Amino acid sequence: MQAAAQRLAGHVLETPCVESKTLSQITGAQVFLKFENLQFTASFKERGALNKLLALVAERDAGAPLAGVIAASAGNHAQGVAHHAHRLGLRAVIVMPLATPAVKVERTRGFGAEVLLHGEGFDEARDRALQLARTEGLAFVHPFDDPLVIAGQGTIGLEMLCAQPELDTLLVAVGGGGLISGVATVTRAMKPQLEVIGVQTARFPAMVNLIKGTAHPQGKNTIAEGIAVGEPGRITRELVRKLVDDLVLVEEGDLEQAIVMLLEIEKTLVEGAGAAGLAALLKEPQRYAGRRVGLVLCGGNIDPLLLAAIIERGMVRAGRLTRIRVDARDSPGVLARITALVAEAGANIEEVHHQRAFTSLAAQNVEVELVLQTRNSAHVAALIARLEHEGFGAKAC
Repeated sequence: MQAAAQRLAGHVLETPCVESKTLSQITGAQVFLKFENLQFTASFKERGALNKLLALVAERDAGAPLAGVIAASAGNHAQGVAHHAHRLGLRAVIVMPLATPAVKVERTRGFGAEVLLHGEGFDEARDRALQLARTEGLAFVHPFDDPLVIAGQGTIGLEMLCAQPELDTLLVAVGGGGLISGVATVTRAMKPQLEVIGVQTARFPAMVNLIKGTAHPQGKNTIAEGIAVGEPGRITRELVRKLVDDLVLVEEGDLEQAIVMLLEIEKTLVEGAGAAGLAALLKEPQRYAGRRVGLVLCGGNIDPLLLAAIIERGMVRAGRLTRIRVDARDSPGVLARITALVAEAGANIEEVHHQRAFTSLAAQNVEVELVLQTRNSAHVAALIARLEHEGFGAKAC
């Protein structure tokens, strides 16, 4: 890892690893964030990619043939390979799954790579990339199952322990296992007693199933597409089995909550995979209470439309955006009376739907559905109570 760190010095950012006092207060742990979303490609993946590319260039300079490089990736590894291949003057071909967010596809092209969209997921994209590597004489740069890639990712653990030597727990996102394999290798050498815990999305629990012998079903999509890997690496699974203390699963709602909290509290943007560590911490705060926990914010490439939906859903969960249904007599001024009561209660109206036909109410009645900006769940309850006190039937929906 020291050799990888020396090769990468000056080419990738040594990102901050600092305490979040607000998250520490919320969770009961002392929380330290490693801001890998601040890398030029907004992901840790360029560390491993560059370490591998530099080795290939050294082999080329020693006489080995190198027509270019090829990779398969849902986006972050693709950008890392594309960016640094361009810097080093190498041809880069990237095979990306069909469902890859457009922002990642366009950024990869923007780095000068040839992009081919193929397959429903990473595994199909990888098989196509391997086929092209054979037919076109390209060097395949694996996103996780390569010792040089793993070593590059491991420099994150080296930086974290140098910056915060008192850390006693690390929560690290797991897809194929390259990041956690590298980090765990470093931490076992530098601080063997430190606990390393991997975090997977429940929709892609392949590493959990392999290591724990479970049979959790695999889903088809997740907001954490960066760790949506159906088959972990051969090298990484053995390193995880040997070096990682535990693996946990988080749900989509946990990831959404963590993304919104990091945006609101830390003013930092992460993608689903980048929020996995915080999602695990928020899901089981009692497990980590009083500990010094390091979280790797491993990526920040998220589709703006997906982010908008996540923010809106987060506001709903927090009671800051709510929908209520009010039943009233259909008479002149009734809608004005309802909206006046909403205003008096301090809520702001976003949408109003005035429904007469599509309702089971009596013909003389009307159903008014309101989408409101509110302060919290208690505010919503107080508003409903106020409407009911004024003679309206009201409920959250």
